[in-house]
Amino acid sequence: MKRYKNIFTVMMSLLLIIFIGTIMLLNIITPNKKFSKWENRILEQKPKFSFKKLTTGKFTSNYEKYISDQFPLRDFWIGVKSTTEKFLGKKENNGVYLCRDGFLMENFKKPSEDNLKKVINSINSFGKLFPKVNKYFMLIPNSTKILEEKLPANAPVDDELIYYNKFKDSLDKNINFIDIYDTLQARKNEYIYFKTDHHWTSKGAFYSYKELISSMGITPHESSYFNINRVTDEFYGSLYSKSGYKNILPDSIELYIPKTKSNYKVWYKDTEKTSNSLYNMENLNKKDKYTIFLNGNHSLIKINTNTKNHKKLLILKDSYANSLIPFLAGHYKEIYVVDLRYYTDNLYNLINDNHIKDMIFVYNEISFFKDKSVLTLGTITK
Repeated sequence: MKRYKNIFTVMMSLLLIIFIGTIMLLNIITPNKKFSKWENRILEQKPKFSFKKLTTGKFTSNYEKYISDQFPLRDFWIGVKSTTEKFLGKKENNGVYLCRDGFLMENFKKPSEDNLKKVINSINSFGKLFPKVNKYFMLIPNSTKILEEKLPANAPVDDELIYYNKFKDSLDKNINFIDIYDTLQARKNEYIYFKTDHHWTSKGAFYSYKELISSMGITPHESSYFNINRVTDEFYGSLYSKSGYKNILPDSIELYIPKTKSNYKVWYKDTEKTSNSLYNMENLNKKDKYTIFLNGNHSLIKINTNTKNHKKLLILKDSYANSLIPFLAGHYKEIYVVDLRYYTDNLYNLINDNHIKDMIFVYNEISFFKDKSVLTLGTITK
C-alpha cells in the first residue's frame, strides 16, 4: 500500500513539473499580444525596469498585470474558471456580475476623493479657456445603476448616483450638465442597455439624445423621422468576453437611419481615410460588432453633413458617444469628434481655428472616473 502511495506521489509530482514546465515554455515561445479581440482591450506589456518604479511598487504592480494579461491560453482558463464558479453558484467573475434576465453588469468602484477632485478641476479649468463656447456635459449612468434591481443580492457595488450628483454639483456654472438619469430610469424596462456589453443600445442613446438636444435649444427628431433597422442578432459584447460566462443569449444592434437622404463625409485622422457613412457595416463580421458605429474609437474624426446650417460641434468622448453621434449629425454642418485617449495634437488650436461654438462632453460613469486622459484637459493653456 505504501509503495502505491509513493508511486502516486511521484506521478503527481511529475505531472506538476510537466505542467509548470509547459507553461514556462509557452511563456517563452509565445509572442506578447498587444490587443485582445476577445476582451476588446489593450493588453499590458512588459514594463521597463527602474529602481524608482521598484521602490514605489509600481514596477511590481505593472509586472503582475503583464503576467496576467500575457498568460498562455488565458481565454481558455478564464472560461474554465467562470464555468466552474457558475456551477458552484458564484455570481461574479473578473469584475462582472451574472444578473437576472441574462444581463451581465460591470462592477462600479467609487473614485477616491482625490481623483474625483482632480477630474472636476481639470474639466472646470478647461471650460474657463472658452467662455464664448456653449459647453455641455453628459455623464451617462451605467446599467449597473439604472438596472440595479437585476444585480445579485448583496453585490458589493458602490452607488453611482452619489458620484453622479457630486460631479454635477461641482461643475462650474458655465458648463451645462445634461441630467439624463431620470430619463433612463423612466425607460429601464425597455432595451436601453446591452445584456452582454458595457455600452447602451441605440434606443438608450436616442432617448438621451432627445434630452441633450432639447437642452441645447434645438428641436429633436422623433422616432418617426428614422427607419429603425435591426442589423444583427448575434452580438456578444465586452462583458461576455471579460466574464467568461457562457450559455448566454446574444444582443441585437439597431441603427436609426433618417428617412430623408443624408450625405456624409467622415474623415479619420489616424488612418487618413474617408467614408460616406457613419457606419462600418463590415464590422458586423467582427467580434466587436459595436464598432459598426463610426468604425470604433479614433483620435480625431471630422464629419461633414448636408444639414442646412453652418453650425459646428466638438465632441470630447469615450465609446458611449459613438452610437449617439449619428443622431447629432442631423443638426450640425460639421462635427469634430475627439477621443483624448489617442489625441495628441493641440486641442485649443482645434477649437479656435475651426471657430467651434458648441462643445459636448460624453462619457459613461464607470470609465470616466478611471480615464487618466481626462486629466490632460487641466494642463491645456492658450
